[in-house]
Amino acid sequence: MATDHTRILLIGGNGQVGHELKRTLAPLGEVISTDRAALDLTDESAIRALVRRLRPGLIVNAAAYTAVDKAESEPNLAFAINARAPGVLAQEAAALGAWLIHYSTDYVFAGDRPQGAYLETDPTAPMNVYGRSKLAGEEAIAAVGGAHLILRTSWVYGPHGANFVKTILRLARERVTLSIVADQIGAPTSSPLIAEATAQLIRQLPDDGEDALGGIYHLQSAGEASWYEFACAIVERLRGVDAQAVRCREILPIPASAYPTPAQRPANSRLDCGKIARSFGLRLPQWRDDFELRFGEILRA
Repeated sequence: MATDHTRILLIGGNGQVGHELKRTLAPLGEVISTDRAALDLTDESAIRALVRRLRPGLIVNAAAYTAVDKAESEPNLAFAINARAPGVLAQEAAALGAWLIHYSTDYVFAGDRPQGAYLETDPTAPMNVYGRSKLAGEEAIAAVGGAHLILRTSWVYGPHGANFVKTILRLARERVTLSIVADQIGAPTSSPLIAEATAQLIRQLPDDGEDALGGIYHLQSAGEASWYEFACAIVERLRGVDAQAVRCREILPIPASAYPTPAQRPANSRLDCGKIARSFGLRLPQWRDDFELRFGEILRA
């Protein structure tokens, strides 16, 4: 689908993933990026008006309500942005014969599987408002039936926006001891990797209306780690770059029960990425390798 003349509408261009998408989508055509100030995703008529005016050949929705704990007290806002807005985008994309790419999350699963990674076909059972709103967004898009890709990812970090890596870098400079949850397992996935993978997928999308490649895919770095293991890797890497800046001398593994939050979080966030490898030939790197690749830019951000 993506040619030099393709018009790409990027929703959420100033977010973690959206910022990177502006770079990776640029070679594929004309990218028109919107942010929160330019488009109110709670305003259905504004969404429809924008899409109908621009008539894009591809819509990439990188916008989301991602304040997981705050969503518990703001369910209406979370559902407006994460569920209803994607459904409207899907309707407008289908009316134009355009593809829609939308990002979802591991939080659509209960995360209570003791071993193994979740397949796209596994039953969903979100345990918090954020997860339920994201699942409702998936269902709204699927109900429209247009050509779409829903990419579930997890533990996103990168140079732009607030994320776990930036938090640990700050705390490592401020505190002697850190206590980090060790019984939640996933795979850290960088926003540049997500954006680069998205561009690879777009290059393979057919432009003849055929949507055989459409549907839900898991997009997550290979390997696995706990938040504790990820924090240890971050501090170790910072120490290797600037040992004098690191005040932290000890990182303690703690159970999630010792760090209560308003929203419950899945213990197992591992996603099986076999489907995206089979359909698109996309094999994602080990999370440690990708983290090493991105660390310098995060430090400079």
